[in-house]
Amino acid sequence: MTCGRRVVRVTVVVVGAGIAGLACARELGDAGVPARVLERSDEPGGRLASVSLDGRFADIGAAYVTADDPSFQGRLQSWRIEGLARPWTDTFRGQHGPGPMRWSAPAGLRSLAHSLAAGLDITYGTEVTELPEAEYVVLAMPGPEALRIADLPAARDQSWDPVLTAVLTYPRRSWDDFHGMFVNDHPAVATICDDGDRRGDRAPVLVAHSTAQFARDEASDLTRDETSRLTQGGLTQGGLTHGGLTHGGLTQSGLTRGGRPRVGRGGSRDAMVTAVNGVLGIEEAPETAYRLWPYAQPRPLPGDFARSGNVYLCGDVFGRPRVQTAWLSGRAVAEDILRVRSGRPPSSPRRSATS
Repeated sequence: MTCGRRVVRVTVVVVGAGIAGLACARELGDAGVPARVLERSDEPGGRLASVSLDGRFADIGAAYVTADDPSFQGRLQSWRIEGLARPWTDTFRGQHGPGPMRWSAPAGLRSLAHSLAAGLDITYGTEVTELPEAEYVVLAMPGPEALRIADLPAARDQSWDPVLTAVLTYPRRSWDDFHGMFVNDHPAVATICDDGDRRGDRAPVLVAHSTAQFARDEASDLTRDETSRLTQGGLTQGGLTHGGLTHGGLTQSGLTRGGRPRVGRGGSRDAMVTAVNGVLGIEEAPETAYRLWPYAQPRPLPGDFARSGNVYLCGDVFGRPRVQTAWLSGRAVAEDILRVRSGRPPSSPRRSATS
């Protein structure tokens, strides 16, 4: 990396501004270690993803945040004091036994990522295709994406399932009140969240997440261009056709804005609308918007992170897949870097799953 004519070797480069990368960079920065974050999109968050539809935020990645680690519970309480997060519910329909308190964010979960990112050295819109020059490089991303940058054994060992997210905006609220539900044993839909309840504004918006197999089948029918629009272009609204146009950060294709599909007609994705309407007894057709997450649900690996030489790999694959896991993984990498820089030995294989 260069600055004028002088070559500058940064201490740490973090690739990826999701929750793991931000937690790592924040911990390093608080300890006085320079860290530069490179992010390919134009804002932070990763799967802490929220989009604005008609001036209203909807969460299209993680559905909520839970915490049972004391340090992350403290982080959530800090966000609560700042007005960024609030306890939402501990009850989902279809859950077996008592559930954890699920937290939501009035301005969308991405607002939590913006809070972590404040004051950090982050360069957006940067696609990294090879390892940057630095004392330490942290790849805060799913293994399949890390493999595009470096051939790491721990990245090859990862296995991920896709998820298709549908945002369904109805003319009015016509369903019985609920917070969210697990749609057990359904072939198309795994969870449904009442986004109006989650936001606290009672908007007639539902967000559904597909089963892995449904998303896999849907993705197999897409062209490369369609896949790119569904995974990187914000949201795709309506049915899929070629020639979508970009407007305001949203990719619109098929239906014009404000159009409604015929429920159960016009493509496999309408199966999600049919499923949601059937489960909740809704007769009206919604406006629809979709986002495909190719790497949404990992099969957990042991340890808090993986390390190969001076290259680290972190994220929610290292433990039970959730926001807290990613945050703890990023912090664990930062702690290991600080330990090594102070002359102490790195973490043991039990913690670091060294590859």
